[in-house]
Amino acid sequence: MNFIDLFSGAGGMSEGFIRAGFTPIAHVEIDKAACNTLLTRTVYHHLKDTPDFEKYISYIKGEGISRNELYNLLPDEKRDSVINLPISDETNQDIFQKIDLLKGNQTIDLIIGGPPCQAYSLVGRSRDKNRMKGDPRNNLFKQYAKYLEYYQPAYFVFENVIGLLSAKTQEGESYLKMMIDLFHKVGYTTEYKVQEAKDFGVLQNRKRIILIGKKGTEKGFYPEFEKWNPGVMVSEVLDDLQPLQAGEGTFFTSEYKEYQGDYLFKSHIRNGLDFTTQHISRPHTDQDKEIYRIAVNKWNRGKRLEYNELAEELKTHKNTKSFIDRFKVVASDKPFSQTVVAHIAKDGHYYIHPDITQNRSLTPREAARLQSFPDDYYFEGENSRPGRTSAFKQIGNAVPPLMAEQIAGKIKMFL
Repeated sequence: MNFIDLFSGAGGMSEGFIRAGFTPIAHVEIDKAACNTLLTRTVYHHLKDTPDFEKYISYIKGEGISRNELYNLLPDEKRDSVINLPISDETNQDIFQKIDLLKGNQTIDLIIGGPPCQAYSLVGRSRDKNRMKGDPRNNLFKQYAKYLEYYQPAYFVFENVIGLLSAKTQEGESYLKMMIDLFHKVGYTTEYKVQEAKDFGVLQNRKRIILIGKKGTEKGFYPEFEKWNPGVMVSEVLDDLQPLQAGEGTFFTSEYKEYQGDYLFKSHIRNGLDFTTQHISRPHTDQDKEIYRIAVNKWNRGKRLEYNELAEELKTHKNTKSFIDRFKVVASDKPFSQTVVAHIAKDGHYYIHPDITQNRSLTPREAARLQSFPDDYYFEGENSRPGRTSAFKQIGNAVPPLMAEQIAGKIKMFL
């Protein structure tokens, strides 16, 4: 069962499909750092059942092997399977040629992925003076359709933000209807529902629209997913990691604290290694740390901090009308956190660690765990290893692997 992953990002959706037994033929992604992450994960899957897996472990520990040396452990076709190009009229023929060489005489059974969501995002529209109308990313679904038309997979899975339900063109047309009509024109019936990550065992309140397309005219095929409520709180993904102060931690080896539960193993977050990586906190200003202390103290009394409540000397923005919850504590005593989004790359104010003694925002590893990424998933930088900002951006843009795995399971049954 072969698939192509378009607009791959860091590979969260791909990870779920690989776990379910699918084989990636190619990942296509414009961001260089995300492509490096995809290549590093490709090495993981290539080596994990071989004696050379120790070389991957050595790499993510920061010991004695360079990124280029790691990638040279891959056969050419796997190294070439990560295609660092934008998807556009100017590049499509080049991408088709690369994928055709990779697949040989194999069929493409499935295409997965979703274009960047900023153009449909409710928050993105609220922040943009033109409400994202005219943004070229609005029309990337037309490129997606060209890959459906060229490869004719049996199915496709298209993920995006729920803002797609209400996003309209400058002329007032629904983007969602335009998508469904275009996919029909190239031979697919498309059905969709809003899915919630917390129904798939992800400890995060993350709603996304999942479109599933099937070649032909059959209707009524959209699957029902079995809900998994693991019965744990958000603290489950925080408490076995080493406590850190602002600015502390490491991109490399971080050992676990004692853990008595089973969620981290059932969810594949902890999957065999005795350490994790990228548990490194941002440094924070004294002003931010004081705000974080106030926010956590209020949260411990059952209240959220509103920006307007801060003393004048602690305020950094003149905007007192919108985004007044810009400082927000991650709720360790709730069954799911707020949505992890790419804005976490800009600051950690919306993701304050609930332990007041640590007085900091989340680390990349903690954010990745809220997204259900396994602890041996290594997020790369663009030119050198690695970076907090790049990791946060990739994590916030990703599809939770745990959610993707269950979607993949249903598509596998169809195939």
